[in-house]
Amino acid sequence: MAARTKARKRALDVLFESEVRGLRLDGTLADRMAAAEPPVNEYTVRLVHGVVEHQPRIDELVTAYAQGWSLGRMPAVDRNALRIGIYEVLYVGDVPDAVAVSEAMGLVRDLSTDESPGFVNGVLGNIVRDKAVLIAG
Repeated sequence: MAARTKARKRALDVLFESEVRGLRLDGTLADRMAAAEPPVNEYTVRLVHGVVEHQPRIDELVTAYAQGWSLGRMPAVDRNALRIGIYEVLYVGDVPDAVAVSEAMGLVRDLSTDESPGFVNGVLGNIVRDKAVLIAG
């Protein structure tokens, strides 16, 4: 498994655990870094901090593009995979959009419902389609 794929999985674990524990989304990151079992990849830290920094905008986009699904209604894994995917699409210049979408789909394919990959693909695909407008606006 590629280093960034592992980093994304670890970021999803941190975001998910923090949310389940009722903490800020980066609430368990410091614990993970201190324990270093396994060591926390630099890209994991970048993803978690980026999602937290841009969370209001990212959550607004998830809500707008996930037609008929509120943040609270969708599975937590899907919600956090979408947050990572949107962060990478809009704020990480060295990750191709297709890679960000594919990686987010891979996370939910392995960890969520049978419908989740299609849902995540649809939401992120529409965000990629509208990326120029979203970045400009």
